[in-house]
Amino acid sequence: MAAVISATQPQDRPNPQAGAAQAPRPGGRRPRLYVLDGLRLCAALFVVAFHYTALTIHGSHPWGRPVQQVFPFVGKFTAYGYLGVPLFFLISGFVICLTAWGRSPKQFLVSRVTRLFPAYWFAVLATTLLTLAFGDGWLGDNITAQQTVTNLTMLQSPLHVAETDGVYWTLWCEMVFYLLFLFLVHRGLSYKRVVAFAGIWLIASVVAENAGISLLGTITMPGEAMYFSAGLMMYLMYRFGPDMITVGMTGLCWLLALHQVSRQLPGESTDVGHPLQWWCAAAVVTACFAVLLLAANHKLDFIQWRWLTTAGAMTYPLYLLHEHLGWIVIDHLHGFVPSWVLLVATITFFLYAAWLVHRFVERPLAGFLKRGLTKVRATGWDAPERRAQ
Repeated sequence: MAAVISATQPQDRPNPQAGAAQAPRPGGRRPRLYVLDGLRLCAALFVVAFHYTALTIHGSHPWGRPVQQVFPFVGKFTAYGYLGVPLFFLISGFVICLTAWGRSPKQFLVSRVTRLFPAYWFAVLATTLLTLAFGDGWLGDNITAQQTVTNLTMLQSPLHVAETDGVYWTLWCEMVFYLLFLFLVHRGLSYKRVVAFAGIWLIASVVAENAGISLLGTITMPGEAMYFSAGLMMYLMYRFGPDMITVGMTGLCWLLALHQVSRQLPGESTDVGHPLQWWCAAAVVTACFAVLLLAANHKLDFIQWRWLTTAGAMTYPLYLLHEHLGWIVIDHLHGFVPSWVLLVATITFFLYAAWLVHRFVERPLAGFLKRGLTKVRATGWDAPERRAQ
């Protein structure tokens, strides 16, 4: 969800016996994949709409009455907005493979740290301070200093510390994926290695689902592994062209995703206060796979709208800021502003806030971190750089 998107010239399909990427074709870099920026923003807005118009888990709802009464029609559609998160994971698998190809482990780590943490640190502090100042009890105004400090590490989930904002749970999934992928980057990315990594991870996640082993479940992420793996396969399609292996594994990931949807549906139905239909959720997941498949096979390369770059940059801060702070805005203003006006105004406000955070917090702090981390010698991990010196 927090990946930086750029695109390189895809290479010829690898020799199956060689198992490694061949030299790029002449002609330089392909146009930027603007469509991925747009997809990220769509996924974020889908999640935002889900939280504001469908989620019913709050005891005293910020709208002042049950959300089904406030948005009786649109809420039936936005109730499936939680599936914007799997789309994030799909895109993350694609983009991480894209940006890591040809990089050293040190370069990969620096890119992830500088992308994940600056906006996140700001979001944790802003959410804590504003919730303590303006939130009601159900918003978590009992946040402690220890909780905030732990959240700043992004390790609150494995440490079993409450999240400052509920959306942060996805960041631990991203971090696990990055750490697993780091070992592959250390070995050197190739067609065969990425396929083997995705295949082994998928099988391990299936085994872990009912194994009852906590550590195995943490590492393999049975509810999310198929989305990251599908993204990896689609990147291989983008780089080398589709073949039976990448298409077949993408199909397997899709089937496993539909299985997970059926398992998660009862809990999600409880969260929105009415039964969700499996076929609707399956259709949304299928659409996510289909759109990214089109992008991976260069069917959406015609989308060259430069404003999508800004839209993509806003996605991560928007995702981090919108939930608890949005509830504060709605809770304080719902008695004075018509519901639809307040909904649109709140979303617009957080889009603008996300741009401000990106422009004045994320970019400067990421640059500072990158300059500092690049100077650090990572003995044993940056061997290509040492050989070049």
